[in-house]
Amino acid sequence: MAEYLLMRARRIRRTPFSDRVEAAGVQAYSVYNHMLLPGRFTTAEDEYRHLKTRVQVWDVGCERQIEVRGRDAARLLQMLTPRDLRPLMAGQCAYTPMVDETGGMLNDPVTVKLAEDRFWISIADSDLLLWVKALAYGFRLEVDVTEPDVWPLAVQGPKADDLVSRVFGEAVRDIRFFRFYRLPFHGHDLVIARSGYSKQGGFEIYLDRGELAEPLWDALMEAGQDLQVRPGCPNLIERIEGRLLSYGNDMTRENTPHECGLGRFCNTLTAIGCVGRDALLRVAMDGPLRQIRSLAIEGEPVPACVGPWPLHDPTSGERVGQVTSAVWSPDFRTNVAIGMVDLRYWNEGTRLQLEAPDGPRWANVREAPFA
Repeated sequence: MAEYLLMRARRIRRTPFSDRVEAAGVQAYSVYNHMLLPGRFTTAEDEYRHLKTRVQVWDVGCERQIEVRGRDAARLLQMLTPRDLRPLMAGQCAYTPMVDETGGMLNDPVTVKLAEDRFWISIADSDLLLWVKALAYGFRLEVDVTEPDVWPLAVQGPKADDLVSRVFGEAVRDIRFFRFYRLPFHGHDLVIARSGYSKQGGFEIYLDRGELAEPLWDALMEAGQDLQVRPGCPNLIERIEGRLLSYGNDMTRENTPHECGLGRFCNTLTAIGCVGRDALLRVAMDGPLRQIRSLAIEGEPVPACVGPWPLHDPTSGERVGQVTSAVWSPDFRTNVAIGMVDLRYWNEGTRLQLEAPDGPRWANVREAPFA
């Protein structure tokens, strides 16, 4: 498949880490929330192996924050999601499917509760800010909705605790999953959360002072030399093995959280105030008619999956789903995939015909992720 140059433009924003990323030899970018997201430094397989054994520093400044602050902040947050946020305490984070009035997915961010009246919504790739501002205005809520200059930097991999503790102190080892501490760096406290877009463990450091970006990057790289630290980025192979969903690829506004396998993050019956609650009540009670599954695709390594690949009933030829992400896995020695599959076909071991760009393949449904 041909590769294309990314033309620079003011509307595609850089991050405070971009100079360091480019000095480290980034080979490819994608655009995410109108910002640059590093996509490759070496090869996907090399970075996959390193991520699973060592530690990487990722510029994920493209994970923009929507700050909701004011007396009605908690009310506005609950309007956005069928997850009941009342138990969320300051110092906690929550994976938060966010929906429109039809129950369709608008984003799947991590919500960071900084105080009773202040939240950051760390968004995936969509213009959620406009929807949040519209609800605040339409319901005349007493809140400020802004996009602050906050740029997350992720540290991911099995050596992440060792690396981050060398820069921020041993207290980081006490941070529980989806919790955060405020820890000092160069005289300024930074929010450090145990979270990240990999299954290997690690942290996301929320940098809210751009002038500290390069000192922070340099400190992590220097402290991790003996850990073989490298710059990195979200890895396609590792995320598909772990069934980490990508908004805009594996799910869109056409899908409900329940179809995306996110029902465990929804409290539709008790999330009073969510604008999509009524639309989601049926699917919450009766279950979805289709749902995301992992699949193993037989044969040689598949080509890049840049568009949905149809799945068919091998007997009738009826279309019964689609593959949205797929790649060869070196560890599992098969093509791993994520796809949306109809109710009658989503059970473990169901064998479906896949219409791949290089010809028909067999795809075998898995209820659980590979990793």
